[in-house]
Amino acid sequence: MRFAALAVAAFLLTGCTAPPEPPTSTVTVFAAASLTDSFTEIAAAFTEENPDVEIVFSFGGSSTLATQIVEGAPADVFAAASPATMATVVDAGLATTDPVAFATNVLQIAVPTGNPGEVVGLSDFANPDLLIAVCAVEVPCGSAADTAFTAAGITASVDTYEQDVKAVLSKVELGEVDAGLVYVTDVLANGRVDGIPFDEAGPVEYPIVGVTDNEAAATFVAFVLSAWGQAILAAAGFGAA
Repeated sequence: MRFAALAVAAFLLTGCTAPPEPPTSTVTVFAAASLTDSFTEIAAAFTEENPDVEIVFSFGGSSTLATQIVEGAPADVFAAASPATMATVVDAGLATTDPVAFATNVLQIAVPTGNPGEVVGLSDFANPDLLIAVCAVEVPCGSAADTAFTAAGITASVDTYEQDVKAVLSKVELGEVDAGLVYVTDVLANGRVDGIPFDEAGPVEYPIVGVTDNEAAATFVAFVLSAWGQAILAAAGFGAA
């Protein structure tokens, strides 16, 4: 009987542990779609160091996210894919500090595996016989594409304009288009499309800022700028700011 009682007590001690404490703070991060993979990894590393903080993401086209923030969406941090898009939030008086550039990126041509359209460079985007996808011009990847087309002196024959790079990448991966313009980081993260660099691709700067006085939000921004955060971004193919 005594042995049975001891066994029950041991079971209660080892099998009925208290549930973990829930996070005491939540940080909502609005971030450009091209940051999806790297910021998800950064958040995992951040919560290892800050287990009392939960990071919640909203990824999408930077211009759409900026508009949502200005219209009152509950964001604590905004990471944009261009200074021009960030200015929408800053000019509305919603930034708690000056934005800080934390990374750069560069456009790359994405084609389906094996390159069935035989695309070799940006000049092929003027070929009306090819199906082409790019971001809408109001989003940073679309603005960067427009700049590249101007630099190359071509008029692109675009068949579909998408709201962010993930949508362009999906069209390419599914073989619905012969080529699209995305960021090099998207090609690397996807692994199911081929990438073709081109000379007219200039660097795109990514700024980040807090948009509330949430102390944990400032801690997350600092983590993105830290050596750990920067190493994760570099491993994803981002350049230094």
